[in-house]
Amino acid sequence: MVTVKTIHTVQPAEPTPNEIMYLSELDQINAVTHAPTVHFYGPNTDFHYSDAIQILKDSLSRALVIFYPLAGRLHESGLGGGRLELHCDAKGATLVEAETESTVEDFAKQNFLPNAKMRELIPKMDYSNTPICEQPLVLAQLTKFRCGGLSLGLGISHVLADGTSAFHFINEWAKIARGVKTGILPVLDRKILQIEEPPKFEHTALTPLPLIIGQPDNTEERKKPTTIAMLKLSKEQIDKLKDKANKDKLYKNTFRPYSRYEAVAGHVWRCASKARRHVDEQLTQLHIAVNFRNRIQPPIPQGFFGNSILREAAITTAGELLSNPLSYASSKIREAIDQVTDEYIRSYLGLIKALPDVSVHRNFHTAGCALGAFYGNPSMEVTSWTSLPVYEANFGWGEVIHLGPGSMGHFC
Repeated sequence: MVTVKTIHTVQPAEPTPNEIMYLSELDQINAVTHAPTVHFYGPNTDFHYSDAIQILKDSLSRALVIFYPLAGRLHESGLGGGRLELHCDAKGATLVEAETESTVEDFAKQNFLPNAKMRELIPKMDYSNTPICEQPLVLAQLTKFRCGGLSLGLGISHVLADGTSAFHFINEWAKIARGVKTGILPVLDRKILQIEEPPKFEHTALTPLPLIIGQPDNTEERKKPTTIAMLKLSKEQIDKLKDKANKDKLYKNTFRPYSRYEAVAGHVWRCASKARRHVDEQLTQLHIAVNFRNRIQPPIPQGFFGNSILREAAITTAGELLSNPLSYASSKIREAIDQVTDEYIRSYLGLIKALPDVSVHRNFHTAGCALGAFYGNPSMEVTSWTSLPVYEANFGWGEVIHLGPGSMGHFC
């Protein structure tokens, strides 16, 4: 059990621009909840918990000067259609002091599973009863364990930041805490993605997802409980899957070999369809998060702080997926990723801009929730964090020993 001791509101250490900031089309279709993560740190006898809290408060207030949009609040836009706007009003972030009788080892024994116990390490937010204009965009909780270890649980608004931007903020915050020179400054101009072009493609990922044959909607699937499992794949196992995907001649890609992601995601997609006992005619989609920072022309500047992840979908039938080798699944994933070109990205943004209601595409894929798109059975989503700098958040009390999601899906 985690006991909350004190809740602080941390505001920018210096005056910041007071403005209403444009939100891109990709911002508009992201979940209005927070992306939950937890950093774990081992015991450090050189650090007192009270010192760690003060360091976090001081450094966060300085980080919010550089990343000042995170100190603001979201508001419903006068444009309607579920659209939002960002008020940069320096209301600040939430920082919670907490402690628990558990140890870091207790979580390690459970493979740091993102379950209800892990969720206690992140500040709670009552989304149903808290107006969006009162919800901080950064939630942080420093929890002291009985063993002397610490965890830093974070919730960062997904409307404002994708994974690349979120870890940019976290790691620059950590540098400020350690007293070292900060790195790349954030590029805060979201109008980089303000594109006035009509859609030219259909964009499968923005069309209604397939339903289970014989079911009129996905209501029953949404109600089902979510089971969380942590499966560890060794380098040898991943290499074996990659070799298997690339050895088949029928769907062999002669341009470049299938990647680790394409092999592992294809394998998981096939396994899920088999376990769900889909009939051969069942349509199934695999949703993929494609980072297009270097795919759009001109490329997005390094340090861009926002969302530059485009949701794409590979689609086939369960029969085709399971009757063909792994390379078939990998080829469908490659096909979906490769179509994300400059022209395709501009069309995608144009299609979102033309939507009468953007909220229908927001990601609220939590069991029992009736809001937004649903990426469960017969479809799925596979997201990779392997390219993110997830182990660089050293705030001065040691290296990160584990970083992982605080929960699966988003609470609503």
